[in-house]
Amino acid sequence: MPAPGENLKINPDRLWDSLMEMAAIGPGVAGGNNRQTLTDEDAEGRALFQKWCEAAGCSMGLDQMGNMFARREGTDPEALPVYVGSHLDTQPTGGKYDGVLGVLGGLEIVRTLNDLGIKTRHPIVVVNFTNEEGTRYAPAMLSSGVFAGVHTQDWAYGRVDAEGKTFGDELSRIGWRGEEEVGARKMRAFFELHIEQGPILEAEERDIGVVTHGQGLSWTQVTITGKDSHTGSTPMPMRHDAGLGMARVLEKVNEIALSHAPHAVGAAGHIDVFPNSRNVIPGKVVFTVDFRSPDLSVIEDMEKRLRSEGSAIAEEMGLGIEFEKVGGFDPVTFDEDCVAAVRAAAERLGYSHMDLISGAGHDACWINRVAPTAMVMCPCVDGLSHNEAEDISREWAQAGVDVLMHAVVETAEVIG
Repeated sequence: MPAPGENLKINPDRLWDSLMEMAAIGPGVAGGNNRQTLTDEDAEGRALFQKWCEAAGCSMGLDQMGNMFARREGTDPEALPVYVGSHLDTQPTGGKYDGVLGVLGGLEIVRTLNDLGIKTRHPIVVVNFTNEEGTRYAPAMLSSGVFAGVHTQDWAYGRVDAEGKTFGDELSRIGWRGEEEVGARKMRAFFELHIEQGPILEAEERDIGVVTHGQGLSWTQVTITGKDSHTGSTPMPMRHDAGLGMARVLEKVNEIALSHAPHAVGAAGHIDVFPNSRNVIPGKVVFTVDFRSPDLSVIEDMEKRLRSEGSAIAEEMGLGIEFEKVGGFDPVTFDEDCVAAVRAAAERLGYSHMDLISGAGHDACWINRVAPTAMVMCPCVDGLSHNEAEDISREWAQAGVDVLMHAVVETAEVIG
């Protein structure tokens, strides 16, 4: 199929203005955003996105998980659509670009094609997946997971937030529960643009990351039990310090991940200490170890070593220890043809690029199970994300959407 001409580029000012207008909904306290899923702010952001899509001549579909699908018709109504998008929900202290760039970048593709009167044989559909972040309702990538058959809809509807409100009830409350069956849509391909959320592209001075794989993830909840006792009056040799046990296990987690350098990583992000008092030696700690790697055998090895070496530490210290796997997914290999389309687009447009493994989970990781999929990444300042200080340049945004557009349009087949 013919490739788009190298002069086909987006309107970067319009893209940036749209990003800033969306960022005005659900502003954070420090310059970012708090537009968590299924909140009133989420509903307002969705309404703005729908307004823009309809103004661009798209029809809007809505499924029972609240996933939004803005369709630009192709010349062949029977041709499978090419999908492009990401998510509009944010972390409680999130940035302006995580997910949003991918959705509004898809909209900018439609707007640019309209400006230039370009038609494609396959329809193009811009998608906003519900609850990618997973902060208010765990797990992350919830609705794309239902779409891909990873989770059941009933299970997803039953997820509960910190206030006891269910996903299903809140989706109905904000007015964004559709009637369309989830996962009924068939895709020719799916492309997702995202900020890197890491420092590699900026450090390597590359405009574009061509994402070939997504890391697999394993979450293991570890509970260590000792004995609460007074920090001042309990002799050192007579302590059963669960906090110290945790420290030694986390040192081992770091050692295990480093043994699989350079792509494996490991840490504990969620930690609860009991009774969490200044003058009481912890009698219990609960923490979640997050291991990631693009190699499933490496993840399995890290899990095995955590259990065996963690148990040895606990036994030596006279502590109890329990392990429970509470989440995870296998590594992802993205579609060769879609990846090649992204790489060719970057080369055609003259943008510097490199292959990249995504260290974070994305909707594309689930959609890859049901359709040919690839991701495009652009740099972010200092690799910072899930933080209100998250930042990108206009030039990075333009490069990312230019490459995204070329990959999407080539796959959708330009007419004429």
